[in-house]
Amino acid sequence: MTQKFGLSVALATPFDSHGDIMIEAMIEQAQRSLAAGCSSVTLFGTTGEGSSIGTQERERVLTSMLDNGIAAKQIIVGVLVDAAEDAAMQGGHALSEGARNILLAPPCYFKNVSDDGVFQWFSAVFAILGDKARDIIVYNIPSVTMVPLSVSLIGRLRTAFPNIVTGVKDSSGDWPFTEALLKAHGDLVILVGDERHLAKGVRLGGQGAISGMANFVPHEVKLMAEDGKDDSRIEDFVDELLKFPVTAAVKAMVAHLTSDEIWLAVRPPLVSICGEGQAQLALAFDTLFRSKAA
Repeated sequence: MTQKFGLSVALATPFDSHGDIMIEAMIEQAQRSLAAGCSSVTLFGTTGEGSSIGTQERERVLTSMLDNGIAAKQIIVGVLVDAAEDAAMQGGHALSEGARNILLAPPCYFKNVSDDGVFQWFSAVFAILGDKARDIIVYNIPSVTMVPLSVSLIGRLRTAFPNIVTGVKDSSGDWPFTEALLKAHGDLVILVGDERHLAKGVRLGGQGAISGMANFVPHEVKLMAEDGKDDSRIEDFVDELLKFPVTAAVKAMVAHLTSDEIWLAVRPPLVSICGEGQAQLALAFDTLFRSKAA
């Protein structure tokens, strides 16, 4: 039997006071995550602020990860751009370096587009990639992109590109949709992005997760992603995170648990969570995970 996908940390990206990527700190976070049981790291996803990180920066980070002993087979690269040429350029470089997968979001500048249009965009990316095209996980996160990937569109992509489209990350947060996706496309690697639905998704055939919360509670999320074990603390804390902009909230928690405020910084147009907001999140976390009753 093919090994399940497991847990990939949606790696947060640390920035210095000038907004430059702190590559050494990012590598250390990747190494901590792998040592804690994550099977891979996902660079430049939503949590990693991938849409704010340029092509040359991405290449420098990936090279540094590889040079510091993180195996290419442990690296997934998020691609969150609108132009098919740019998507193919970013994805193609990572695939050429041996990356395990590309997490590919649909273009999102134009809204209310048809399934036909989105299908044609993915087709264009794969045509430009040519022989490099492989191991693509399509990324359904309509709360961010405003471009949902329907169950039928995913099936159409799978049929047209059976050796290229191998999985879906579903961050819709819509359990009926996730359930329908699992039922219709059990031949794909289905990853559940909303940790509140993760355990039951895995019990229905999901193969794991790319998780932002794995940046700070990897052991707990791993049990959900690999064993389908429920954890009400995780579910409750997701509700707390969602009271804030999620990417900044995840970084605030990394800062809290590492006692390193470099993690608070985000790139514009995002803004940091600090002060009262960070204290509120920290209190909620400590109550759930560090109290005697937890």
